[in-house]
Amino acid sequence: MKLIKNLNIKLENPETRKFLADAIYPETNEKLPLVIFVHGYKGYKDWGAWNLMAEKFAEAGFFFVKFNSSHNGTTVEDPHNFGDLEAFGNNNYSKELSDLGVVIDHFVKNPNVDDQKIILMGHSRGGGISIIKTCEDERINGLITLASVDTLERFPKDEALENWKKEGVYYVLNGRTKQEMPHYYQFYEDFEKNVHRFDVERATEMAKAYVLIIHGTHDESVSVKNAEHLHILNPNSELFLVENADHTFGSKEPWTEKFLPNNLNIVTEKCIDFINKNMR
Repeated sequence: MKLIKNLNIKLENPETRKFLADAIYPETNEKLPLVIFVHGYKGYKDWGAWNLMAEKFAEAGFFFVKFNSSHNGTTVEDPHNFGDLEAFGNNNYSKELSDLGVVIDHFVKNPNVDDQKIILMGHSRGGGISIIKTCEDERINGLITLASVDTLERFPKDEALENWKKEGVYYVLNGRTKQEMPHYYQFYEDFEKNVHRFDVERATEMAKAYVLIIHGTHDESVSVKNAEHLHILNPNSELFLVENADHTFGSKEPWTEKFLPNNLNIVTEKCIDFINKNMR
């Protein structure tokens, strides 16, 4: 099967700025279900084994899209490194949702896409963003969360929050790159201003799409209890726990192997089966 790979497509978002997206899909005259992958915090579209995952989806007959949110810290010129920490510090949930909207609007018009079959797949914080967008956009028929948070209210508390307000910025060390990554106080202000919109619990309850919740039982970053909670909120969802899997299902950056890590392969096959069962 020949795969078409349109990489580093420049998308314009007047509400944020330019960012990049990839589309990977089989060469065919059929209209394909659109799967859009939403990366998480300190993530990007080419991180780890995401490219191999994208190819596996495409080989299974899907139009697979992944993208860098406009303020994730990468740039159009260098999508693989956090070269713009100022943008990273000015990121917020409103911008991430706006970018996702631009991605949906752009690719739903593609002649190879079946606009009646749109699936969002979000990892970690991207899971929370995907849940909210699924609640807001009735075009979305499928939702898959990978190691998702069950709330976007993940901020410093009490004295640390007061210090953030006073200083205007706090920093988080990126363990891999050793960069001190800034978070400006506007991030919290944006959340407070849109607190009802960003209610992941409410959005999970209201989601009308087919929902698959995937989580590793040994997730060191986002407890598996988040997945169990999301499943309780939406009893029509399917919960799939991967025994002993970590937050990235065995993937890491850089990923130099030619094959998916075992746990991420299990996850990818489960996602493909889920979509085929419910939306083909």
